Amino acid sequence: MVDYKLLEALATVIETGGFERAGVTLGLSQSAISQRIRTLEVRIGQPVLLRSPVLKATPAGQQLLNHVQQVKLLERDLAKSLPALSEPAARLRIALNADSLATWWASAISDFCSNEALLLDMVVEDQDTALRRMREGDVAACLCSNPQPAAGARRVPLGTMTYLALATPSYQKRYFSQGFNEQSVRAAPAIIFGPNDQLQHRFLAQVGYHGAFPYHLCPSSEGFMKLALAGMGYGMIPEIQARQEIEAGRLVSIAASQSLEVELYWHFWRHSGGVMERLTTALKAAHS
Repeated sequence: MVDYKLLEALATVIETGGFERAGVTLGLSQSAISQRIRTLEVRIGQPVLLRSPVLKATPAGQQLLNHVQQVKLLERDLAKSLPALSEPAARLRIALNADSLATWWASAISDFCSNEALLLDMVVEDQDTALRRMREGDVAACLCSNPQPAAGARRVPLGTMTYLALATPSYQKRYFSQGFNEQSVRAAPAIIFGPNDQLQHRFLAQVGYHGAFPYHLCPSSEGFMKLALAGMGYGMIPEIQARQEIEAGRLVSIAASQSLEVELYWHFWRHSGGVMERLTTALKAAHS
């Protein structure tokens, strides 16, 4: 049986991004953390961490991280029936897309976290790639647009987010006065959340354009909106986030009657206990 102090060291190194920070979190020296990782690797007979070019778990380390995430959640449920085991509020590490975090996420989980005495460690990741974090053992669950569940995990569809290609009226007049066409798309700067963000590409492919286009990169949902309102580009913005700006006439759709529907899926490990089932119920209720 693996010593859970060793697993805790591994999980903390990955969560904090380094041995020194893991030591501070656990109240240990950096050398003590390193020793625990070495001991774990000796116990299982193979490395659990890759130190370069970036710190990340090996496939064996990923399996152990997935295991310790599930154990923490199961212990959380056990403490409900055995109060003597209760500790300060439990932590749950989740990967989710920035647009959900900026719109509906907080209202969906606020009461749940309060009732469950649960603290969230939220990792912002592009909705097309968040599932990778879960497969790597970095998070216990994720919210993303990928419909394929990881092995040993459940996938629950939550509903859709509607995205519109929005810009200021002056921007639309400058670049799209002749309509939304190939020539205007080649000239008009877009705004993209990050290098893994495929919303713009999917939208343009949906309307028949598959070529290159100029773009700004802005890894902030709030900043994304501000850039659009400043007339720096057009971008795929959730309708729910832009509703007031649209009603006020500050943002307009540059492609009339066109939208992009993105399905959202909630992924979590099958043996994560009742706390994850209850969280899933809360998320489904928010989209019902």
